[in-house]
Amino acid sequence: MRTIYLDYNATTPLDADVRAAMLPILDEVWGNPSSVHHVGQRARSLLDDARDRVAATLKCKPSEIIFTSGGSESTNLALHGMARQLRNKGRHIITSAVEHHAVLAPCEYLANNEGFEVTFLPVDSNGRVAVEAVREAIRPDTVLVSIMAANNEVGTLQPVAEIGELCADKGVVFHTDAVQCIGKVAMNGIADFNADLVSVCAHKFHGPNGAGLLYAKSPLLPDPIVHGAPHENERRAGTENLPGIIGLAEAIVRFFPNPVFPMESLAPLAGSLIEMVDATDGATFLGDRDPENRLSNTVAFTVEGTDSIALLSGLDMEGVCASAGSACASGSVTPSHVALAMGTAAAEANALVRLSLGRETSADEIAAACEIIPRVIERCRAGNKMGITR
Repeated sequence: MRTIYLDYNATTPLDADVRAAMLPILDEVWGNPSSVHHVGQRARSLLDDARDRVAATLKCKPSEIIFTSGGSESTNLALHGMARQLRNKGRHIITSAVEHHAVLAPCEYLANNEGFEVTFLPVDSNGRVAVEAVREAIRPDTVLVSIMAANNEVGTLQPVAEIGELCADKGVVFHTDAVQCIGKVAMNGIADFNADLVSVCAHKFHGPNGAGLLYAKSPLLPDPIVHGAPHENERRAGTENLPGIIGLAEAIVRFFPNPVFPMESLAPLAGSLIEMVDATDGATFLGDRDPENRLSNTVAFTVEGTDSIALLSGLDMEGVCASAGSACASGSVTPSHVALAMGTAAAEANALVRLSLGRETSADEIAAACEIIPRVIERCRAGNKMGITR
């Protein structure tokens, strides 16, 4: 059976050059960067070099880079770390209703356990937060705003630069989850986000699993959430994952200034998928149709009269790898919170499918997918009707 992988927003294969950069570390440089002997100091030298390379590419200070295990840890460090540090100034946080669970869960934890109040901003029918809504939500006790750069389920790009400028004017710390943006959107530097804190994850742009970073604009130093030895400028305890960090650095150097997702070729392929969705009974495209306003590798849709589990299972049987919105929620029958926030009825929000294209996606694969997907949708809807009538 032919595999058609359309789940690049979930994870990407390791790039060959990134892997080549990691191999010598795995084979030869096994020392602890905190050790004073020459074996450890060789590892320390490579760790410092990786931080310098990342900082040079992102156009920031090396001290502003905190290496982590990935996007979720980076985001938790940003939210928990800054909220706790700023609690004496205020306990109000602003975020949106369509954030990744790595943002929503920490916000809910802070509200339920540490006395914070969280405002969850609504979005429009395309999944976009209005800058004016952020402005109106900011209060004297607001200490932190967190709005994602690009939505992981429907690909909508958020006006983060404008929101960041607003927050700077108001003296409020601004965090953006840029996990889905890096490697897909051309950028000059990390300052393009106008954010004080930026979460990055390597495996979303052909880097290794288990590696990420949090950019924390100087002089911000979020309180650590992993305690122990004083690694990462006392921001994160634990011996550094040197092979993963080397892979992360290589991926950033290669793909931050020159995105690894070729949007000029992916946009027409995504357009074909959207046309297929529009022509399929019971299916409804979800998101912004303008590729300038969304990640043009991302196509999300809902289906009437079935659910995501049935759809994904049916697609997998035909060789198509897709996702039910957030890959981290796969296997769940909970309606997509993103679709609900965009005004989709609960029954349809429970049947969201995300197709995300990547560097290896071909026109032939998309042509095959455009034949397979309507067939699977028809079969799932028919099966559901039979189940109801029995």
